[in-house]
Amino acid sequence: MLLLAQAAALTVFTLGTGTPFPDPARQGPATAVTAGSMVLLFDAGSGVERQLRAAGLPISGPTALFLTHLHSDHTLGLADLILTSWVMRRTKPFAILGPPGTSRMVDRLTDAYAEDIQIRTDGLEHEVPGGWKVDVTETRGGVVFDSGGVKVTAIPVPHGNWPVAFGYVVEGAGKRVVISGDTRYSEAFEAAARDADVLVSEVYPSTRMAPEDRPGGADWPEYLRQFHISTEELGRLAARARPKLLVLTHIVRMGATDDEILAGIRRGGYQGRVVIANDLDRY
Repeated sequence: MLLLAQAAALTVFTLGTGTPFPDPARQGPATAVTAGSMVLLFDAGSGVERQLRAAGLPISGPTALFLTHLHSDHTLGLADLILTSWVMRRTKPFAILGPPGTSRMVDRLTDAYAEDIQIRTDGLEHEVPGGWKVDVTETRGGVVFDSGGVKVTAIPVPHGNWPVAFGYVVEGAGKRVVISGDTRYSEAFEAAARDADVLVSEVYPSTRMAPEDRPGGADWPEYLRQFHISTEELGRLAARARPKLLVLTHIVRMGATDDEILAGIRRGGYQGRVVIANDLDRY
């Protein structure tokens, strides 16, 4: 992994801010935190390699990838990240850290592309033999990365009936960035968010919980309560945790406007700085 003499300032890129809904304006969930030339990527939603390119970040592989959980919208770009970074001349593995099941997912994806790998390696493209490989580590939480003055801690969070899901805390150069992943409210999430310089959080508008907001969704209100955090819940959490900046991403909108979402955060009590992220924003 890349080692830096000392930690550079942390910069947050909301590469993809979407949900499973195929919104052409929003790619799948992916957030990058950079420290100098170190690129830490959180989730690999659809379009992640193109978003890295659009953000001016390396397309030959991140320093490390951290998966919050294995829902498809957070991992649809995983094969793209592994293979396209290789085609773009990656020569050595990058680290992938995630919950149990990550190794199996990576193995199945690379198996699916075995013929592609063989042809690119042995054919006229002359790709780097073995350059597609990655180093997978499965975890159940705790410090998962500590290098060059930057530390990443995986925080177990409740996300419906997923057995293991994470938020992440990134610390470096005296700054703290917290990335919620997908989660409902929890004390652990609130504790992690306390006094963060940037809190990047998912959210859904509590004004859109009726079953008719999702076709055929009789269980929709309970799904939202079990899997995600509402605007008012996040507002209350942020009012107590007091992050300097609250960035809203992966918004399960169900037709809600920006004003509707922001009003819910304010009803929860948070009066600090809050922005609704767009793809390729940086903070």
